[in-house]
Amino acid sequence: MEALFIKKDSHIKVRISSKTTYYSIHSILGSKTVFLAFFFFLFIQTVVHSQKQAFFAPADTLDKARFYTGLAFTSSSFTATSIGLYNSWYKQFDQSEFHLFNDWKEWRGMDKLGHAYTSYNLCNIGYQGARWTGLSKSNSLWFAGIGSTLIQTTIEVMDGFSTKWGFSVGDVVFNSVGTASFILQEAYWDEQRFRIKISSHNDGYSEHLLTSQNGNSYSLTQRVDDLYGSGRLEQFLKDYNKQTIWLSANVRSLIPKAPVPKWLNLSFGYSPENLFGGFENSWTIGEDLYELSKDLYPRSHQFILSFDADLNRIKTSNHFLNTLLALTNSFKIPAPAIEYNSLG
Repeated sequence: MEALFIKKDSHIKVRISSKTTYYSIHSILGSKTVFLAFFFFLFIQTVVHSQKQAFFAPADTLDKARFYTGLAFTSSSFTATSIGLYNSWYKQFDQSEFHLFNDWKEWRGMDKLGHAYTSYNLCNIGYQGARWTGLSKSNSLWFAGIGSTLIQTTIEVMDGFSTKWGFSVGDVVFNSVGTASFILQEAYWDEQRFRIKISSHNDGYSEHLLTSQNGNSYSLTQRVDDLYGSGRLEQFLKDYNKQTIWLSANVRSLIPKAPVPKWLNLSFGYSPENLFGGFENSWTIGEDLYELSKDLYPRSHQFILSFDADLNRIKTSNHFLNTLLALTNSFKIPAPAIEYNSLG
C-alpha cells in the first residue's frame, strides 16, 4: 500500500506518477503493519491476564476456558479491526471494481520479503497461542495457517477494490511462502531450523535539496518523511532503506555435532539502499517533477552474512521469561557482519 508506482510512456520523456506517488502519511503504522502489531499485542494481552505463573505454560490437554475465550476475543478483535481499518484508511480513497496490481519489480523485492516475514511470524504467534490452549500439534498448525492466511488475504482483498492499489498476486505468493515455511518445518522437523527475522539501523538521511523544473525546492528528508514517516518506530517498520530481512539458520539443528551453543544461528540477510520510489527515484508533487541523481543515489541492494541467536532455544524455568524470549525472536540481534553489494 505504501508503494510508489511510476509509469513510463515511451513517447514522452516526463515520468508520470500514479495516485499512490505522493500523499502525507499521518498514521504511525501502515495497514499491514497494524495487523502484525495487533496480533503481537493480542498475544501479550492473553498471557498477562493471569497472576499465576503456571498460566504462561502451554496446557497439556485442551483447556476449554482458554480456547473459547481466546477464540471469541480473537474473532471479535479481528472483525472490529478489519472494519476499523476499512473505515479509517481505505474509505478515504476512491473505490473501484476488483482489479490486479503488478508490483513484482517494486522496491527491489523488499516488499515481498516483508510479506514473507509478516506471514511467517503471524503463523508462529497463532501456533504458539493454539498450543497454549492445549490444542494438538496438527490442529494448532491448521489454526495458525488459516489465521495467518485470513489476516493477510483480508488486506489484499481490500487493496483489490481500491483505485490507488490493487490485488497483488506477488504479495499472496510471498504470504504463502512465509506461512508454508513455518508449517512445513513444524510438521516435519518439530522445530524451526530456519527463521525469518528483521532488523533495522538508524542511519540518518542527507539534507540534499532538490529543485523541480518549475524552480520549486523539496528536500530529501521531506521525501523520506512523506514516504516512510518521521518517527523512529514508523521508520523501523516501513523504511526499506533501513530494514534487513534475514533467514536465520540454527547451526546445531543443521550440524548436530557442531561445537557451538545450541542457540547460535547463522543469518543471511538482504537489504536495499537508496530507495526513494517504488521503481525509480523520481516523483511528482502537483506540477513539480523531482528526480535524484543516479550517480549520487544509486539504487542498489546488498547480501549480508552475520551471526544471530534463536531465543526460543534459550529455555528457563520461568514460563513468563520464555514467553518474552519467544516474542522477541522475530528480530535479529545485532552482530558483526560481512556484506556483498550490487555496486561491487
